Amino acid sequence: MPDIKVLVLGAGIVGICTALSLLEKGFSVELIDRNDPASGASHGNAGVISPWSCIPQSMPGLWKQVPKWLLDPKGPLNVRWSYAPRMLPWLRRFLKAGHPDNLPRISEAMNALNRPNVDLYRDYLKGTGHENLLQDSYYVHAFRNGADADLDALAWRIRSDFGVPIERIEGGALQDVEPEISSEYQAAILIRDQARATDPGALGKALFDKAMGMGAQFRKAEVLGLRPSEGGWTIETSQGVIKADKLVMAAGAWSMRLLEPLGFKMPLEAERGYHLMFNAPGIEVKNSIMDVDGKFVASSMIDGLRCAGTAEFAGLDAPANYARATVFRTLAKRLFPRLETSQVTTWMGARPSFPDSLPAIGEMSGHPGLFAAFGHCHYGLGMAPNTGRIVAGLISREPTNLDLGPYSPARFS
Repeated sequence: MPDIKVLVLGAGIVGICTALSLLEKGFSVELIDRNDPASGASHGNAGVISPWSCIPQSMPGLWKQVPKWLLDPKGPLNVRWSYAPRMLPWLRRFLKAGHPDNLPRISEAMNALNRPNVDLYRDYLKGTGHENLLQDSYYVHAFRNGADADLDALAWRIRSDFGVPIERIEGGALQDVEPEISSEYQAAILIRDQARATDPGALGKALFDKAMGMGAQFRKAEVLGLRPSEGGWTIETSQGVIKADKLVMAAGAWSMRLLEPLGFKMPLEAERGYHLMFNAPGIEVKNSIMDVDGKFVASSMIDGLRCAGTAEFAGLDAPANYARATVFRTLAKRLFPRLETSQVTTWMGARPSFPDSLPAIGEMSGHPGLFAAFGHCHYGLGMAPNTGRIVAGLISREPTNLDLGPYSPARFS
């Protein structure tokens, strides 16, 4: 294995976890990214690490809510009208993915990819000195209208079928779990046996440092092009040419820009998300909190309280609209009345999203030695460790006990 060099394009959390799994199998590994390691989409998310994520973004009846969201400046969805014609084909696929006939396949694939994530992260962090970056947690779905906390609703029935440990609470029991939540929130559904990252960027950086300590290399450079060559791959970068035996595409939302010159066409969208960090919140939240009405997640971090969410479609190159982040000031104050909102910082990142909420994992058709590991939608932090383990196994030509069909890069052909 040391004689086989694997180049991982992308040093986000998926690329880092892939590098760790490859190193454990004895491969020579180099990571390349134009940005600093662990500084991309997962760096700015809400830190939720759930073994129980099995509900796709597209669900039956979702289309009925889209017009209301688009007309609400504080709503969870925004489409820049100049970009709308380009994303219509993606949107059609997205709505089709939410058909009841498609839910079992997608939910099972999400469940399989997420289920071991907390244990895998604990294994990765062991011995780094940063084990405290992962904390046990509930995932609290808080409802202003108690009647909406309905365990008979489709999404909760799906979770129950997978054995997700859930519990409905209301009134004072909710305040016992999270004292800072407003009493206007009448009920909540708890998902137990979860974890949360108290600094997702620091988590990624700790694992990157571990990979470097295990012998990985890192090159900060722009990838200008890639092509198959005899026995492997040639990658042209702003810092010179690299030769590799195997290539892993883990460049997130930018992956298709590198793959399209090779003839690949896949419906990958840059679904931009925002967060607002309250740097001196004056309160502490114990768990990951989903405001179901506001469609955002709040979680205490090392540097403050982070509220993250929204989906904006504007393409990869459009400038950020940080008004999408500052709406959390009002929404968070409604959720946490004692929250101090004067000191904030904003952030935007591009989620790599396929319309069926599943990533592309596997060898790319017609290009031996090129492996996909991108398109993790809202779930990159949770799906990263198992993705890395799967890709490392595929490169090692080891048998897998997981049906990889739902993640096939060729599924959109």
